[in-house]
Amino acid sequence: MIQYWQENSTRMINLTIQHAQMVLTSLLIALVIATILIAIFLRKKNWLNLLIYIFSLLYSVPSYAFFALLIPVTGLGETSAIIVLAFYSEYVLLRTFITGIRNINTNYLEVAKGVGMTNTQVFTRVQLPLALPAIFSGLQVALASTMAIATIASTISAGGLGDLLFEGLQTGRVVPILWGTILTVALTLICIIILKLLENIMISDWWEVEKTGR
Repeated sequence: MIQYWQENSTRMINLTIQHAQMVLTSLLIALVIATILIAIFLRKKNWLNLLIYIFSLLYSVPSYAFFALLIPVTGLGETSAIIVLAFYSEYVLLRTFITGIRNINTNYLEVAKGVGMTNTQVFTRVQLPLALPAIFSGLQVALASTMAIATIASTISAGGLGDLLFEGLQTGRVVPILWGTILTVALTLICIIILKLLENIMISDWWEVEKTGR
């Protein structure tokens, strides 16, 4: 293990960075799309249910098949991997976001409308802040699952820590597989801790704003 690290540390660090960039980019894209979709269809329950159903079907598609379907369109490499990972994240984010927003006490919404807030203001200043715990919970679940799925992206030349896993499988060596697994788990834990810190900061900042009335 130590010898393999000494011989391949630079490559392993680069693969870890590449893996993180691929996952975080796809997660950011999925987050933006989920927020836009919910903002548009928030008051159209049937449409939201339809969206969840559609993305649940996409989520059930095996990742290998998803990659294969995209290759003729976007080709081999990181672009195809990011698109697939974003689709997989979308289902988890939509489901948790919608659940979080729907579980908000309706009294808060009535008060917001009573003081003259528009629908957009209610969404951005009341519903989103109150749904932050559910949103970040969804982000953590999506992050963990996407980190794992991203290792398969190595099969379409997208790079990442999957290169170590498939190197071990092809050569029959256990050490690259162990390192690939360890680095994937470590990267996932680090990102989840960062998300948790961001959640605490955003929630505390929102409460501070509410207290000061700014």
